[in-house]
Amino acid sequence: MEATESLERANFEGWTDLQVIEQVMAGNTALYEIIMRRYNQRLYRVTLAILRDGSEAEDVIQDTYVRAYQHLDQFAGHAAFSTWLTRIAVHEALRRLHLRDRDQQMDEPDEEGAMNLIETSPDPEQRASMVELGQLLEEAVLELPSQYRSVIMLRDVEEMSTAETAAALELTEQNVKVRLHRGRAMMRDHLYARVGTGGKTAFPFMGTRCDGVVMGVFARLRKLNS
Repeated sequence: MEATESLERANFEGWTDLQVIEQVMAGNTALYEIIMRRYNQRLYRVTLAILRDGSEAEDVIQDTYVRAYQHLDQFAGHAAFSTWLTRIAVHEALRRLHLRDRDQQMDEPDEEGAMNLIETSPDPEQRASMVELGQLLEEAVLELPSQYRSVIMLRDVEEMSTAETAAALELTEQNVKVRLHRGRAMMRDHLYARVGTGGKTAFPFMGTRCDGVVMGVFARLRKLNS
């Protein structure tokens, strides 16, 4: 059964997002995995840029896919599906950030914890997929002020266009350009020179972590459909 489903999904891999969504809305829910596999990396990067917490970012990703599934009939197609999906993730991450900040208003800031931006003990999968320069880029991006992190992540790491980034973050294109310029200026020139193409290996979200999100979303969808 699983082999049959995998073969069926493989036959749809070349389809556009809209074609896959039409199949999902027609009842072929298993194909929703194609959407998740396509955008897990992007959603992880943008939610991590906002929250700076990998576990919470994964929770947001799952929430995003469930919310998107529940409102597929509301997708009007005025923007790309990927932009619509990213916007849902950004809204949820910002909502959680607001709640977190509100809850921590009376707490003393944890300066030591604030600097612990990168996992200190990466698993073998991360060590195999992330080069040293990618790690340096992670640190540099996550140390930027919040208003610049998401723009840098989407434009320079995800390589989205200015228009796509503006639509996803609900900013003007001019604002995106200004934040991108200032964010880059805050990062040392020699760091960019050293990173080069290694940036594409940063913020990995694959293997067991990607599988976990997919399984978690399907478990929640089964409850919704029961």
